[in-house]
Amino acid sequence: MVTEELTSNEANPVEIILKKRNKQELTTDEISSFIGDYIADKIPEYQMSALLMAIFLNGMTPTEIQALSKVYVDSGDRITFPENWRTVDKHSTGGVGDKITLMLAPIIAACGAKIPMISGRGLGHTGGTLDKLEAIPCLCTNFPKAKFCEFIEDNGFAIISQSDKLVPADKRIYALRDVSATVESLPLITASIMSKKIAEGAQGLVIDLKVGTGAFMKTLEQAEQLAKLLQETGREFGMKVSVVFTDMNSPIGKYIGNALEVQETIEYLSGEAIEDVHELTMTLAGEMLVLAGKAESLQTGIALAEKARDNGDALEKFRRFIELQGGNPAVCDDVSLLPQAKYKIPITSLKSGYISTIDSQRIGYALVRVDAGRKQLDSILDYSSGAYLPFKIGDKIEAGASLGTVYCNNAESGKIVSTEIAQCFTVSVEPVKKTGRIIRII
Repeated sequence: MVTEELTSNEANPVEIILKKRNKQELTTDEISSFIGDYIADKIPEYQMSALLMAIFLNGMTPTEIQALSKVYVDSGDRITFPENWRTVDKHSTGGVGDKITLMLAPIIAACGAKIPMISGRGLGHTGGTLDKLEAIPCLCTNFPKAKFCEFIEDNGFAIISQSDKLVPADKRIYALRDVSATVESLPLITASIMSKKIAEGAQGLVIDLKVGTGAFMKTLEQAEQLAKLLQETGREFGMKVSVVFTDMNSPIGKYIGNALEVQETIEYLSGEAIEDVHELTMTLAGEMLVLAGKAESLQTGIALAEKARDNGDALEKFRRFIELQGGNPAVCDDVSLLPQAKYKIPITSLKSGYISTIDSQRIGYALVRVDAGRKQLDSILDYSSGAYLPFKIGDKIEAGASLGTVYCNNAESGKIVSTEIAQCFTVSVEPVKKTGRIIRII
C-alpha cells in the first residue's frame, strides 16, 4: 500500500502513524502537526505511543530527526547568550558512578569558559546529576531563566533542572517513551539530547558516549551510529559537536551513590589522584576548551584543565556554585556535612585471582535496593547510601579480602546488596590486561 504525500491541512494522526509504519519519510509539517496536537491534548497518548513504536521499529532519516529536534526546541523557551561567550556543554549517555559533570564544569569555568547546564534525574541503575547535587544540604536546582543566566555570568557555570517551559514537548514525550518501550530509539535519543542543548544556549557540545556492559550502548557499532546522528543534527543547528567514546565496563571512580559521589568530586578537585576519573575528566575538558576557543589543541586544553584543578581554582568555582544555588559551601572543607549512612557493610571477594569483568549495570540495580537509585520516577532516594568499590578490571584480589563497602541505613538490605555486588566480579587465574577509559574521539 502506498500512502500519498500529506499536507498539514489533510494530515490526521492515523495517516501519519500509517505512513511511518510503512517506512515512509514524514514531512516537517506532519511531524510538527502531530507533536503540536499531542502537546495540545488533541492526540491521545495511545496514538503518540503508536507513532513512537513505528519510529522505534523503522527509524527516521536525518531530515526527519532534524525536524523533530526543531519541533522540540520550538515547543518552549530558548535561552540565548552573547555570541562571544562561546558557550559549551557536555552530555553523558549515563553510567554507574558517573559524577564527571560535577568535576568538569568547575574546571572548565576556572579556565574562563561559560557552561550552561540543564540536567536531569536518574531512573534505574544510573544516577542523575541533579540527584547528586541535591545531596548537598539546601542546594536548589530549580531556577528561572534569568537567574540561570545570572549565575553563569557570575561564576562561569550553573546546573539547573529542566523547567516546564524549556523543551516541554521532549519532557512529555520522554516520559511516554519510558513506559512504551521506545527509550532505545536512536532518532528519539538524538532529538531529545540535541533539543535540550540547543534550547539551553550551548554553541559547542562534547558527548561522552559510553560503551560497554554498564552503558546504554553495549557495542561500539551502536555508539558510532548515534554519534553520526548527533553530529549531523548539531551541524544543522550551527552547533559544533565532538564525541568521545568511553569505556563503561566498570564503575567510574571509587564511589557510587549521590552524597558519596559529591564527596569524591570534592576529593578530586582538592587534588586526590583517581586514575580513571582523571583520564576521563581531562580528556573531556580538553575537548570542551577547544570548542570554547580557550585552547588550540586537545593537549593544550588538558594542560589548562590540569592547572585549574591543581592550583585550587576549580574547587573555588565549585564552592561558589554551591553558594549561589543556596547550598552549604562548607561541604568543600568538611565532607562529613553531607548525608551519612548508619551502616557500612563489607563486600568480600569470593575468589582469588585477577578481576576480568565487572557487571556495572547489575551493581547499579543492586544499589536501588538501598535507595541509592530509583525504582520509579517518584521513588524517594536515600542520599547517603551507595558503595565504595576501588577495584578495577585487571586488579589482583584474594578470596576473603575486601572488595569494598556498602553504605546504607538498613542493615538487612545492605547485606543482601553486599552479597549481590560480590557476585558481579568475575575473577580469572590468568593476569588480565588493564585498559583506559578513552576508546577514541571524533
